Amino acid sequence: MNKVKTISMIAGVVLLMTQAFPNTAEAKKKEKMKQQEEHYTFELSDKVTREKVTFKNRYGITLTGDLYLPKNRGEEKLAAIAVSGPYGAVKEQSSGLYANELAQRGFAVVAFDPSFTGESGGEPRNVASPDINTEDFSAAIDFLGIQTFVDREKVGIMGICGFGGMGLNATAADKRVKAIAVASMYDMSRVTAKGYFDSMTAEQRDGMLKQLGEQRWKDAEAGAPAYGTAGLPEPEQLTGEEPEFVQGYVNYYKTERGFHPRSINSNGSWTATNALSFMNMPLLTYINEITPRPILIIAGENAHSRYFSEDAYKAANEPKELMIIPGAVHTDLYDKVDVIPFDKLEKFFKENLK
Repeated sequence: MNKVKTISMIAGVVLLMTQAFPNTAEAKKKEKMKQQEEHYTFELSDKVTREKVTFKNRYGITLTGDLYLPKNRGEEKLAAIAVSGPYGAVKEQSSGLYANELAQRGFAVVAFDPSFTGESGGEPRNVASPDINTEDFSAAIDFLGIQTFVDREKVGIMGICGFGGMGLNATAADKRVKAIAVASMYDMSRVTAKGYFDSMTAEQRDGMLKQLGEQRWKDAEAGAPAYGTAGLPEPEQLTGEEPEFVQGYVNYYKTERGFHPRSINSNGSWTATNALSFMNMPLLTYINEITPRPILIIAGENAHSRYFSEDAYKAANEPKELMIIPGAVHTDLYDKVDVIPFDKLEKFFKENLK
């Protein structure tokens, strides 16, 4: 066999092998990404079923959620709970964990991705709205109330972090909600408009609004929104001098403990103008109108966000309860099942969804 024929044969074999065995590294990368996207940060209870569901809010945005049901539910209609949060998270993280635990205790629970995030619809991506995200909770109540196995007179809300504030706002307006509990609650309109501990000066607020206005011109010229830089550093970038809550967020969202590729806090950033609508639309204006429906507010003793919970408690009318978890920080109430007071939550919802 001459040299030319040998080279041709080798080339042919290589071509056949390439066709038969695609780029292994690329295939592994795609498979890993698929596994990450399907990953949940907690184990599904063997006492619970989980089913992916979709429903629309009144703006026509399709929301995607996971419906958790107790396996031994019997024939009696169930009390139901809509759960979402934290702000910038997805249903495969903290809200799903809460849903999994509450379903074990006899509730029908839907954990959903808010509009513009996760697997839910809405364009542009990674934007939040005090109005639309409040509406998302009511859309979840719509969904639960039309299920044949749910007693629509027994529906409640569980809000975590920034979606605690959204949930309180939804409950104030939506009289179908019979009880609400929140954990590590953030008032996103307050922290955006006034800064942490209301430290933003009038001059800083004015400057921020001017900057947001200028960014709108840039977005209009570009025909698409710009995105901010990722809000959290990587774990190896931490120096130990960051505020405790920044370290807590990194240790949750950026590590195996809580990472999910669809989570904005894990793997993305908000639009550069995301803050705008929160600047002058206070979420908790009508919190006093939740009465006579009960409110349970849960916060960590050492949480940087504790003041949001304490002030919301003061502003609300009875019946209300503020539960402070000794020694806990903000992110402990995201996923630490030995810290989150699930027995208390079970009792609260069973007593008030009846």
